[in-house]
Amino acid sequence: MPVPTQLIAVIDLLGGQVVRGVRGDRHAYRPIVSALCRSSEPLTVARVLCEHCAARRLYVADLDALMGGTLQVGVLRALLQGLPDVDELWVDGGFADADAAVALVGALGLDGDRVVPVFGSESLSSRDALVRCFDRGSALGARAVLSLDRRDGVRLDAAGCWDAPSLWPQRVIVMTLERVGSGAGPDLQTLRDVRVKAPNATLVGAGGLRSQADLVLAGEAGASAWLVASALHDLQIPRVHR
Repeated sequence: MPVPTQLIAVIDLLGGQVVRGVRGDRHAYRPIVSALCRSSEPLTVARVLCEHCAARRLYVADLDALMGGTLQVGVLRALLQGLPDVDELWVDGGFADADAAVALVGALGLDGDRVVPVFGSESLSSRDALVRCFDRGSALGARAVLSLDRRDGVRLDAAGCWDAPSLWPQRVIVMTLERVGSGAGPDLQTLRDVRVKAPNATLVGAGGLRSQADLVLAGEAGASAWLVASALHDLQIPRVHR
């Protein structure tokens, strides 16, 4: 497998601010303290991260929505309008089904065309919802991403996503929540296990990335890209020049 050259910058939103994600303990997240910028304002942080790693995709975890609250539509709109060079805004908004993602895209108007809904296994309500989310006959379903979520070895998966590779879309995130912001290194064994189940999928890793050396190992394990935040804020990944 080729070494992944793509990094996907990540911001975690909570109450209109960017917070630092640590081990998936969302109630304990605090406003970001970064070596790259002195702000927790979403557009400022997102712009700095994308410039640092030459990212054309930005992943946004809306923690308000993931914890049962309301999607931060205004913040998402500001990101889309303020980042014209970002081709795709991946949004994990705790979508229980396809209708929830369609509603968000509709609320964003023309800018919604750049939104890629991330359907997390921790949030999907049923197997039927899994099928409908990735309907290749719809524009939204064709570009949507599945996130296979787990924490401390336990699959977060009410809909049975992990055991239904025939229903997976082309792009799949392998999310190990306890590695997020931990500095513990990427969970490459789980990535390899998913690669066996879906040899032709485009896999994106998430959690634990610390260095360029980790990127090389991730590529050898089958990842084409990696979601990254803490390693950027802590200057563990050098600036990437286009």
